[in-house]
Amino acid sequence: MSDIQTRFEALGCRATAEQLDDIVALATKKRWGTKDLLMYVADIEEKDRACRGLERRKRASKLQKFRPLADFDWNWPKKIDRPLVESVAALDFFESARNVVIISPPGLGKTMIAQNIVHQAVLAGHTALFITATEMLLDLGAQQTPRALENRLRRYARIGVLVIDEVGFVPFDSRNADLLFQVVSRRYEKRSIVVTSNLAFADWNTIFPNAACATALIERLIHHSDIITIEGESYRARESSAEASKRRAARRSSASPAKPRA
Repeated sequence: MSDIQTRFEALGCRATAEQLDDIVALATKKRWGTKDLLMYVADIEEKDRACRGLERRKRASKLQKFRPLADFDWNWPKKIDRPLVESVAALDFFESARNVVIISPPGLGKTMIAQNIVHQAVLAGHTALFITATEMLLDLGAQQTPRALENRLRRYARIGVLVIDEVGFVPFDSRNADLLFQVVSRRYEKRSIVVTSNLAFADWNTIFPNAACATALIERLIHHSDIITIEGESYRARESSAEASKRRAARRSSASPAKPRA
């Protein structure tokens, strides 16, 4: 690497450092003046930083492979507010720091919707995190000192869009309920939380059976929130049944005796 490339690298102009020879060749070929050359360098640096920022946000979101909302079968649920789902998927709740609570039995797409919200937030330039309630509470509970816990709580408070998946799949003791309350309180009316749950609010007492903060937690979560309720039979169960039927048909077809030749 030449001295000038090293200096560009040190200044954080990675794209310019990597493409310097090509940039010089192109500028010579097109007979650019100083202003044209600087504009070109500025353009490639902006594009490079945008790409690197997008990759950083993708990694930080912890979003794994997911199905796009375009694949959602809107005709399958018995009840779903499609305009509201499409609105939250477009981040219409974000600027006003509204929360989103998605409630449905398993297999009806609530996690899929939440994943699409995270993906859209990342594309829009916001920080986002997709994490299950259990993972988040294990992370918080593993902090060894009050200072470490405070730092981790601040981290969860700063994220642009925080998605907490699977609230209600396992009950939380008072300690975990208090930790969740801390996260919700620190984000209250400042930054959005998206929560998915398999339980209606009336049954949330089973999630926090002995927690004194349960009522306050729920109130903060549902105040200024868009609540999406989905009803119906499991879509995954339907897919599994259809795949099983195909396999049975394939086995019957392969087991059928071949017809004798004429």
